[in-house]
Amino acid sequence: MNKLSFIVIGFISCSFLFAQTEDQKKDKEINKKVEILLKEMTLKEKVGQMSMIDVSTFIKRVDPHGPSWGPMAEPHTLDKDSLQKYVINYKISSIFNIGYHGYTVQQWYVFMKDIQDAVNQTRLKIPVLYGVDAIHGAALTVGATVFPQELGMGSTWNPDLVEKESEIAAYEMRTSNVPLNFGPGLDIGKHPLWSRLDETYGEDELLVSVMGEKAVKGFEGDKNDISDSTKITTNIKHFIAYSFPLSGKDRTQSWIPEYYVREYFLPPFIEALKAGAHTIILNSSEINGVPVHCSKYWLTDVLRGELGFKGCILSDWRDIEKLYYLHHVAPTYKEAIHMAIDAGIDLNMVPYDNQFMDLLIELVNEGKISESRINESVKRILKLKFELGLFNKPFRNPDNYPDFGSGKFRKTSLQCALESIILLKNTNDVLPLPKTSKILVTGPTANSIQALDGGWTYSWQGNLGDQFAPNENTILKAIENKIGIDKVSYIRGSDFNDTTDMSKVIDAAKNVDYIVLCLGEPPYAETPGFIEDLYLPDAQAELARAAAKAGKPVILILTEGRPRLISKFEDKMKGIILGFLPGNEGGNAFAEVLFGDYNPNGKLPVTYPRFPNDLMNYDHKFSDMPDHHWSYDGYNPQYPFGFGLSYTTFTYSNLKIEKDTIHFDSNIAIHVYVKNDGKIEGKEVVQLYIRDVFANLTPPVRRLRGFEKITLKPGEQKTVGFSLKVDDIKYVGQDNKWTTEEGDFEVYINKLSGKFYLKK
Repeated sequence: MNKLSFIVIGFISCSFLFAQTEDQKKDKEINKKVEILLKEMTLKEKVGQMSMIDVSTFIKRVDPHGPSWGPMAEPHTLDKDSLQKYVINYKISSIFNIGYHGYTVQQWYVFMKDIQDAVNQTRLKIPVLYGVDAIHGAALTVGATVFPQELGMGSTWNPDLVEKESEIAAYEMRTSNVPLNFGPGLDIGKHPLWSRLDETYGEDELLVSVMGEKAVKGFEGDKNDISDSTKITTNIKHFIAYSFPLSGKDRTQSWIPEYYVREYFLPPFIEALKAGAHTIILNSSEINGVPVHCSKYWLTDVLRGELGFKGCILSDWRDIEKLYYLHHVAPTYKEAIHMAIDAGIDLNMVPYDNQFMDLLIELVNEGKISESRINESVKRILKLKFELGLFNKPFRNPDNYPDFGSGKFRKTSLQCALESIILLKNTNDVLPLPKTSKILVTGPTANSIQALDGGWTYSWQGNLGDQFAPNENTILKAIENKIGIDKVSYIRGSDFNDTTDMSKVIDAAKNVDYIVLCLGEPPYAETPGFIEDLYLPDAQAELARAAAKAGKPVILILTEGRPRLISKFEDKMKGIILGFLPGNEGGNAFAEVLFGDYNPNGKLPVTYPRFPNDLMNYDHKFSDMPDHHWSYDGYNPQYPFGFGLSYTTFTYSNLKIEKDTIHFDSNIAIHVYVKNDGKIEGKEVVQLYIRDVFANLTPPVRRLRGFEKITLKPGEQKTVGFSLKVDDIKYVGQDNKWTTEEGDFEVYINKLSGKFYLKK
């Protein structure tokens, strides 16, 4: 090593130490400010900091003398009497949500000014923290960049795109003066019936972990300096094991062994916390009979103790109160508060009244909760506000954010949408379609922006997209723009659940070359997204069969937030293209893929089932596969996890594992050749799966242990390498601890396989 190398290394080391010192100094200064402020606070002021109120509580009503739940007046404005009650009198900490619909950045600015005017009338002038669900961009702000839902981003298998999306969302959230995002969602989408599947990156913990870590970095920045005017704080959700309800319905109970929770549901949160996530929100339901909102084990022993989390823990909507009236583990609301605060919750999403604050004060005065426990939570909340820079600048002028809703942001959104589109079927290379073709477009999702966006877009249920984004291209408009309106005819054919003018479809098909059939789901979020049947509704299946009877090739375009079953008519479709709610650029993306201007490269982040009672995940056990022939070939989805076609052909060869025997202190080096044998450039997701052949706790058939997305020109070949640590293939045993055992392991990449022996 030469002298220059020592100088460079020394410079890097000194810079690192200096950065550490600066970070530590800044943290120390904030802690000092928090302690000084805390000493000045009364108990009422402290309890106010632990309270988060829904903004609809403050919005003026049509009848100012009517009930608080009466219709909201348009345009939405804040009521000074309500601000007086909660902000000035009760010193509330935080506000969240929107009213009936989203707001422009100027409306947000007025809201924040009104709130800050109320804050300035309080004794300590502690700024209010505002939060909303920005799960696919700042989509509750009118004019913001709307990206694919998380499940769509999971379909890209491109972590860098997730980071870029999150950076843009953070910028546009700050433009909106909303520095707290209830996201990213780090739930593992194990149950396809679940109405929040679209809020996950998929069913695999590695995929979700990698995407979640990148999302945190995008929102908070590499150094997690959330005082930056373009960064916000993440609120990772939902801790823990929310997404595998026994019934498949939202906010219903789960029964999951602890080893399974730790191995599958905990890792994404571990990685997000390593990435510096500042806050965390909880599972609204219960695991094994214990509501998470009162689980001292998961919140204090595991989250605070084992994982070392020092940030804020938030309740979800009204979930502390639900310990009393829904879960029936507390005889009164007051006791529910006692249990939740004792378990470790810092900030309660109340959401509508002051009862929580009054009862919490009573509990402290009665000695049931110590004021020192209250101080712990208040310190965390105050520190977060200092870290966000709210004491220095509680709100910002949106005019200082010139890139809001910009063309360059839209370009990134289009790239996300393009990479999220999955080609599932292409019989006899029917796709891409010639641009000279005459096309009949039909189906309930063909001419709807909200069907592309899904929930949490311009409103909670996402049902206002056609109103707030009228100039965005639907699938129909994008096709018309692509090949010319004179070549396109449109008949709706059916609504989501009812037939309309289906008979006209067969007549119109006589004059076209192809039928583009657009099916899927209406927008929804949370509980209103409940369904009893994973099959697409009968009306849509009937339309699909009618289109097929017309005698022209049918190309099915699916837009949905979960895999709705199509096995009743799948065999009649010549081509199938899927988008898991690709956002405002989704129509353009579908048209680009449909006519070959973009080569599809999305891959399924979930298993696509064939039948409603056969919902096996890809990482199932061997014993899950018995069939009626008494054999074990029962894994038979419509399309498997990780599947997705291309307009080019990729060939895999020369899978090599560096060593046949690998010791525990060594890395596992694996590489494979991938070649583009087709005539056009394409992207391919190289997926590495490993099987533990025998283990003390039954092993899954295979697990995703690595992936990389590459781009290959025609005829180009690349070597793709993976280097795993032994810890990367460990599992949680019967004692609920991570373990690795000696033995044989099998490796799978595409259709290639190999083996190695792991030795101590």
